[in-house]
Amino acid sequence: MKKIIFIILAFSTINLLGQDLPKDYSLGETKLKKVSESTPNSNTVERIEIHENTIWFGTSKGLSKTTDNGSSFTNYYNDTIFGTEGLSAIGHSNNAIWAAKWHYEEIAGSDVATGGGLCYSTDEGNTWTKIAQPVDDSGDSSIVYGINNIRALPVTVAQQNFTYQMAFTTNTIWIASFAGGLRKSTDMGVTWQRVVLPPDTLDSIKPTDSLSFSLQPQAGNFGKEAYLNHRVFSVVAVDDDTLYVGTAGGINKSTDGGISWIKFNHTNQDEPISGNFILRLAYNYADHSLWAATWKAEGQTEYYAVSVTYNGGKTWDIYLPDEKTNDFAFNYYGQSPSYSYSDVIAATDNGLYRSNNSGTTWLSAPTIIDSKSYFGLSTNEFASVESQKLDEDSFNIWIGTDSEGLVKYSDNSGTWNDSWTVFFKSGSTQITQSETYAFPNPFSPDNEVTKIKYKVDGYSNVTIRIFDFGINLVRTLIENTSRTGEQITTWDGKDEAGKIVPNDVYFYRIDIGSSEPLFGKIMVLM
Repeated sequence: MKKIIFIILAFSTINLLGQDLPKDYSLGETKLKKVSESTPNSNTVERIEIHENTIWFGTSKGLSKTTDNGSSFTNYYNDTIFGTEGLSAIGHSNNAIWAAKWHYEEIAGSDVATGGGLCYSTDEGNTWTKIAQPVDDSGDSSIVYGINNIRALPVTVAQQNFTYQMAFTTNTIWIASFAGGLRKSTDMGVTWQRVVLPPDTLDSIKPTDSLSFSLQPQAGNFGKEAYLNHRVFSVVAVDDDTLYVGTAGGINKSTDGGISWIKFNHTNQDEPISGNFILRLAYNYADHSLWAATWKAEGQTEYYAVSVTYNGGKTWDIYLPDEKTNDFAFNYYGQSPSYSYSDVIAATDNGLYRSNNSGTTWLSAPTIIDSKSYFGLSTNEFASVESQKLDEDSFNIWIGTDSEGLVKYSDNSGTWNDSWTVFFKSGSTQITQSETYAFPNPFSPDNEVTKIKYKVDGYSNVTIRIFDFGINLVRTLIENTSRTGEQITTWDGKDEAGKIVPNDVYFYRIDIGSSEPLFGKIMVLM
């Protein structure tokens, strides 16, 4: 979520939308070589999509999938379709899996999020069709909307124009593309249409209204208008008629297939949403509620929370105040489409939460420790979450972290007391019991931890100690703790008193049962 905060600042200070690039929708089918691996290709897992027995993961290094519940992964990266980009959105409709790419480009000394286009596969990832990031020609400066001719700022570049969420109705894909706005395609991405949303000054629009505003997310040479509600981040489709779109200015609802819109924000209702920046939207089919990750935008009374409506947006309930939520998932009990009830899972910058009573109370997850390897997460920031229904009362909950890999929670009790599996990609796939290394190395305790990797043959008690250059004990990380298999133990760069150690070279010693101890070196550099 640090990315999104930075993007908004960059968008408000850098005028990039006046540059011209050719509108090149380069379509072509490409078959990719697939490689089976034990983990996704990256430890940053920002999007998860489940379709039947295939789980897809959007990471900072391309797309990954598993068809055997995590026994193996197929990774798509550094090839002709995905290149070296990360994924900003993934979705599934009918027989097609869609993926949206992005990367950062340095412009005027700042990193600017840039759309890398979309691609889709209709054969579960064997072949892919590539689509360039939707942009406008410089002359695309107006849109016919009912009786109106709406001026529209041409978004001619991919910078600040990337797809953050997608939704599907019959024969139509909808994409939320930040500066690119809300767009739809009815021909599998060959052409795209911009969708007109209300400006900040209006709470609703319909084609029979007489309107005078520009579709414009930022002021510039095109005009002085700059509307937060034209900066689009999230979209969900309930059915072919009902859509919800989240922007930096509120939540927009259409009940006629994206033609007319009514807007809900923090100030135009008696029981409103908590904040106008709508990072994520999710629809709960068990009780027909809409869940929104409502972040603070610009209003002085706005605040971070989860906002939920059970009546189509007329009123909103507020849960998890002050939490920066990134994603939602639902455990559905009963059979589709008449689910009896659901659990709600929220992935936030401050942990995982679940509720079995529609948000009235929440249970936070404990520190996540792999049930077999005992590898424990040191991060509390979770970017994505999705639920895989196995049978009536059991689920796999898949969770993406910001930097420490993918997590699978085998949920059989409706609590956080069942089995955890952590998929962490380290610098080497295999080591022997006589080897150890730490990564990253050097590392900065201000913003990261170092991970010490080692292997235990069989089951043994393990002790790991950190020493300074004078061989003085700095920290005992674990002591006489039972471990087996490949292990990773983290050090946050702090001593026994909880203070960050100074820049220097440090040594660690690993005692594994009665075996010869292992030694390694770590450099702290801030």
